[in-house]
Amino acid sequence: MTHSASKVRSLPLPSPASAPREQGHGIWTALGLGLGAVAVLLPLGVVVLASLAPPGTPLGEILTPDFWTLENYQTAWQRGQFVLAFFNSTLVALGVTALQILTSALAGYALARLPFRGRRSLLMLILATLVIPFQLLVVPLFLVLKWGHLINTYWALILPTAANGFGIFLMRQYFQSIPVELEEAAALDGANRLQTLWHIMLPLARPALITLFLFTFIGEWNDLFKPLVFTTRPELKTVQLALADFQEQFTSDWPLLMAAVVISSLPVIGLFLLGQRQFLRGIATTGIKN
Repeated sequence: MTHSASKVRSLPLPSPASAPREQGHGIWTALGLGLGAVAVLLPLGVVVLASLAPPGTPLGEILTPDFWTLENYQTAWQRGQFVLAFFNSTLVALGVTALQILTSALAGYALARLPFRGRRSLLMLILATLVIPFQLLVVPLFLVLKWGHLINTYWALILPTAANGFGIFLMRQYFQSIPVELEEAAALDGANRLQTLWHIMLPLARPALITLFLFTFIGEWNDLFKPLVFTTRPELKTVQLALADFQEQFTSDWPLLMAAVVISSLPVIGLFLLGQRQFLRGIATTGIKN
């Protein structure tokens, strides 16, 4: 008891002059975060308020209507065929996400743990693909898909982005943060590389996997370019194509368009809110290692 009391008495006490500075720093930090939150949430609030205005409200009166109504949501849901669009976008996004997780986990583990010649050069080549815009590859991709008779199919929307350099780099960095001793212990127990990856590395890399899942799913959900170029069949319409139809046909009806935007955004917002803790943990714990 005496030893513990002496340790408490030996702890350094904060100086009186540093307390006001720390309090002021906290106030400015909170103020900056509050302003940032307002800047992010204000456009979303404007979209929601505009979607509640009566149909046909002029743009100048869209935020100050005579009354609020949910009629735009019912009309947008029916005209946009969002049941079909949600199904197509979900199928494509899940297909791309599953393939990216598979390819990124395998390639990332190989680059992080397998000692082979040219490993660093291969990593640099993979990172170099991140600076190549997808639009530059659309012509050769279109020719390959046409040769394989995949145009106007779900595969035309899934296969072009089945692997991604960012996902490979993310998984490689996270695997490098896991102690090698865990794999050595598994090897002593008779586990091979695939067993070690499946039973040890992937469970420990859950934050990185959820981060990659969110990035990929949200990116594919918001993608307009691939459905616009590789499909023409109405039954393959995605959420972004449905929104494009609203902009072409109902340009003057802003409340209806805003309601369609809210409907299309709800799934990804809900998905991010469900996985935000693991997402932040994955970003925070994925350090850069050589």
